[in-house]
Amino acid sequence: MSEAILTLDMVRAARQRMAGVAHVTPLEYSHTFSRLTGNDVFLKLENTQKTGSFKIRGAYNKVMSLSSEEKARGVIAASAGNHAQGVAYAAARAGITSVIVMPEGAPISKIMAARGYGAQVILAGGGYDEAYRRALELQVTSGATFIHGFDDVEIMAGQGTIALELLEQMPDLEAVLVPVGGGGLIAGIALAIKKSKPAVRIIGVQAEGAPAM
Repeated sequence: MSEAILTLDMVRAARQRMAGVAHVTPLEYSHTFSRLTGNDVFLKLENTQKTGSFKIRGAYNKVMSLSSEEKARGVIAASAGNHAQGVAYAAARAGITSVIVMPEGAPISKIMAARGYGAQVILAGGGYDEAYRRALELQVTSGATFIHGFDDVEIMAGQGTIALELLEQMPDLEAVLVPVGGGGLIAGIALAIKKSKPAVRIIGVQAEGAPAM
């Protein structure tokens, strides 16, 4: 676990770092979900973000927060897809090398995207856990900085920039529903929202058949 403590100032600093890099994604009214729930529901379209997901926010913030010495040694990550693309893109923007360890069954589109951003992609194991272990082994031998997909305050701070945009796009926000996987996304969003508007409810959502927490 990361020992640093996430703060609102870190989220604000992350936003400054990624200005002109990450998109301010649109917030659009959903007629379907509004009708189903009886509430006004809006969707934050992170699928329109660079690399296709919110992961670029945390990855870019983490990479750009590294010291010059750390950047010189490059970065390494383990991912089945979206984090891989985020780290590869961020490393390319920073002009540093990146190694991404992905499961052998990772989608070919994700593999090609990471390679397209200049990453060295290594396929290892049948699932994420094996790829993760292999990445840690390579990190030890190479001296590169390991970029965790969620358990890092700079990653969380980057993801938390979504909340800053939400508060500007909808000042009368009442509740935010956040998908939960590793927890980095909801940690960043919850911190930024609660420190700015404590009355807003934060609700984590995960698949009933595959709970992550």
